[in-house]
Amino acid sequence: MPDVPAVQRLTKKTLVTVSHALEQAALAAAEDGPMVVVALFQRLPYFERERQVYERIATLAAMTLVGLVADQAPDMPAGAYPVLLDEKEDLAREWTVVVLTPRFGALLVAHDLEQFQPGASSLESGRVFDGRSSFRRDEALHEVLRLRNQLGDRLSPAALSAMDAALDRVRELPATQGESRADAALRLFAARAERDHTRARAAAHRPGQDTEPDNTGDTDLSGEPGVRRWAGATGVTASGVLPVALLAVRISHTAGGDEGPIGRTGTRQHQAAIELLVSRLRPGDRASKVGQDDFMLFLPALGHDDAVAFAYELVADFAAADARSAFLSATVTVALTVTRRRPLPEEALRQALQWAITQNAPVVTIDS
Repeated sequence: MPDVPAVQRLTKKTLVTVSHALEQAALAAAEDGPMVVVALFQRLPYFERERQVYERIATLAAMTLVGLVADQAPDMPAGAYPVLLDEKEDLAREWTVVVLTPRFGALLVAHDLEQFQPGASSLESGRVFDGRSSFRRDEALHEVLRLRNQLGDRLSPAALSAMDAALDRVRELPATQGESRADAALRLFAARAERDHTRARAAAHRPGQDTEPDNTGDTDLSGEPGVRRWAGATGVTASGVLPVALLAVRISHTAGGDEGPIGRTGTRQHQAAIELLVSRLRPGDRASKVGQDDFMLFLPALGHDDAVAFAYELVADFAAADARSAFLSATVTVALTVTRRRPLPEEALRQALQWAITQNAPVVTIDS
């Protein structure tokens, strides 16, 4: 068994770049076949985005295997074989691309940590993985054998025959000298890509940097544009991956006119309530105003118990502020869910919030 390549902590944005590099390697003209390509996509929408690329790969490879979570096998390009994964098995959390020929091997194997990188431009691009990559043929051979052992009983006889014939040819020839040079270049490429993405995230969120809302007025409470795009309402996304705690919040101000009891305007009191609302948000969380006193909070990778605790802490914050200051006199009502659905079930949360208000319940939860 070859040495295992070093693991790197990478965001999805970097993994996409590395995956595309390996796919281009599979498409490059070379007389070194037969070629096996194995790709685990996690979910169908991610494969659909790359379908045309894999149509081309399947015309060049002796065997192309595509794994993903789905209820039934999707239509595949000619020459490509689908394998269905159960969403509860480890392979469902794996993002893998392996290219193998008798003279060449390349791999990316990444495991979804179900975490989120603060500052990322979207929930998708900020997903975090532990990944390893290599341009060593024998390491690629080891990965193909691993996946054959794990998935072999789900493959058709034709798929197994094509894979085994290619593997037999790979075993006949020794690996090429000098692979470590390309391997070192790939690791540097991945590390530099992740570093550049990190710098871009930091620059985009530098204090004092001007941000221009997009033409839909889609901004969050800090003035950052693109909340809908960030949350996955546009672009390629899929259900079943990163969990997100979604909270619908209503701030109810004590009646008393625009002028507060100590002479401050209702606008100032409203702003103070918003500041208190967002004070508990973590780096990477987002909050958007969706009505006069209604807000939507997005908390990536927060578990159900922690989300419920967050909601009650928010209720307690407003109760404490009301007790110690006549300036900010308000209460909050919260409806929450922790979901892997995309798009996020915002409308269901709004309905749950309205029900909570009629029932005088400070916090309610819904399944999603």
